[in-house]
Amino acid sequence: MSRIAVVYWSGTGNTMMMADAVKKGACNKGGNVDLLTSMEFGGAKMDEYDAVAFGCPAMGAEVLEETDFDPMFQECRPKLKGKKIALFGSFGWGDGQWMRDWEEVCRADGAILVADPVMCNGAPDEGGLSECEDLGASLV
Repeated sequence: MSRIAVVYWSGTGNTMMMADAVKKGACNKGGNVDLLTSMEFGGAKMDEYDAVAFGCPAMGAEVLEETDFDPMFQECRPKLKGKKIALFGSFGWGDGQWMRDWEEVCRADGAILVADPVMCNGAPDEGGLSECEDLGASLV
């Protein structure tokens, strides 16, 4: 059974809703899933999981949340090589540049992205939640 971490930061609850759906999708496929906030995760935990889904909304000028999430993610970067990961997050402005930048960093670090990232503009609708469930299933 695959051990999967779904790690997220959410300011308004949108990305948290997405994280719940990612977890649901992985669990439905038989994964053993831990749902963790960015404050509960770090680079030292990367080796405990077969795959990790990272979720963070766009902040400011389309960047990752800078106080809690990005420092945690920077700790994880040295452990991304060869690791199965997935990316997701919500946004309220812009065109998703933060996600394209984030995906590029992950690929450059050698991560194995199991599927295209999932982005939701504002609160995820049924289609967005379904995409998140599919993303979670792809991690198993």
